[in-house]
Amino acid sequence: MPRILIVGGGYAGFYTAWKLEKQLRRGEAEIVVVDPLPYLTYQPFLPEVVGGNVEPRHAIVSQRRHLKRSTVITARVTQINHAARTATITPEVGDPWDITYDIIVVTAGSVSRTFPIPGVADEAIGLKAIEEAVEIRDRIMTNFDKAATMPPGPERDRLLTFIVVGGGFAGIEVFAEMRSLASALLKFYPQLTFEDTHFHLIEAMGRIMPEVSLQTSHKVLKNLAERGAYVHLDTQLQSAVGGVCQLSTGESLESDVIVWTAGVMASPMLKNTDLPVEQRGRLQVRADLRVEGPDGIVEGAWGAGDVSAVPDLTGGGVGGFCVPNAQHAVRQGKQLAKNIAAVLRGEQPQDYRHENLGAVAGLGPGHGAFQSGKIGITGPIAWLMHRGYHGLAIPTWERKIRVIANWVLSFVLGRDIAPIENLDQPREFFERFASRPKPAAQESAAATDTKKDKLPGGEGLSAPVYASPSQGK
Repeated sequence: MPRILIVGGGYAGFYTAWKLEKQLRRGEAEIVVVDPLPYLTYQPFLPEVVGGNVEPRHAIVSQRRHLKRSTVITARVTQINHAARTATITPEVGDPWDITYDIIVVTAGSVSRTFPIPGVADEAIGLKAIEEAVEIRDRIMTNFDKAATMPPGPERDRLLTFIVVGGGFAGIEVFAEMRSLASALLKFYPQLTFEDTHFHLIEAMGRIMPEVSLQTSHKVLKNLAERGAYVHLDTQLQSAVGGVCQLSTGESLESDVIVWTAGVMASPMLKNTDLPVEQRGRLQVRADLRVEGPDGIVEGAWGAGDVSAVPDLTGGGVGGFCVPNAQHAVRQGKQLAKNIAAVLRGEQPQDYRHENLGAVAGLGPGHGAFQSGKIGITGPIAWLMHRGYHGLAIPTWERKIRVIANWVLSFVLGRDIAPIENLDQPREFFERFASRPKPAAQESAAATDTKKDKLPGGEGLSAPVYASPSQGK
């Protein structure tokens, strides 16, 4: 029975395994999924997690719960030797080991793309993982708690200044959700006013959201400005050392929350493979998702999602390739499952082709943007379209129901504004009050002092002796 090794359990990897379980008959192939996380993160919901409109656990999908016929391994694939059909698996605890395979599917996804700007690696936080979204949300709320106890001044301004770098879809969505959350928090903090909060987005290009028309992007800019969120176009971040953001315009902004959303790049794990990689570091694949090198098709190797340079047959992609987003990754995963099943049965794989029907963005409750061809819509209708699309697009009915129920409850009860601090140090509260044994040096000194206080007769003078009630009688 051939073994199919899927490297990465994100959109493309999860859907490939999920659909293969339905495409293949029992005993036709063994499916193994390796990913360092035991869940898929539905990244379009990360801005709503930041805004407190989606429960964090509802934005992730358990691999083990839904991949019932696959073997799920929570570890990293750190090397691929396709010539020998082996991959090295490195777990969080324990020694690495090699696994053999017949077919490999590389869907390792992408990571945040950063530049060597001083201070960014130390101060900024990305928006690729659920943990990052939770941290941004909690930090905003915690900063409000701190600022409410402080007098007006530079330190309070720093706590209430929030900066996002990158004006693509992810950047604009999280920026708008952060502004929406802060506006909702103000009614619980009578010590603070709307004017005390400051929101800035830094974009190096002369426009935002290249996926929508220029006219629609201008409407989004106007909407954000009316809500007290300001976008700096044609502006570059030059330094973020100590949380002080120095801009190319000469401006200086000091913030405790700097969110980086300025692009993504293919997973660096591809550097440790013998598979062909193109100039931008992505896996080189054909339109049918088979890996292709200088000598033609690489037998038994497939790729999809952000980690792969998939040709866009519609002609609408950047540089002729599909843009790295969830919309393509999900559909590529589905097509990949069909193609692998076809090849196992001696049939021909089909090319991946997807006509982009439009783009939709959520900008906080009641605010949204939609673009399809020349039609651009902003406002509540676009926001409802955003929620409708993503509410149905998240994998599995179990997660769809949880998310939609979450939205209904938030509409009736309002968003939850309680932050959970110290998630990275959960034992801090226990450790602060826990009793500890004295160090050996202190115990030795205490024993010496007690011995010096004793008389030759052995009667101790170091401490009074108390009699029990029965001895007193």
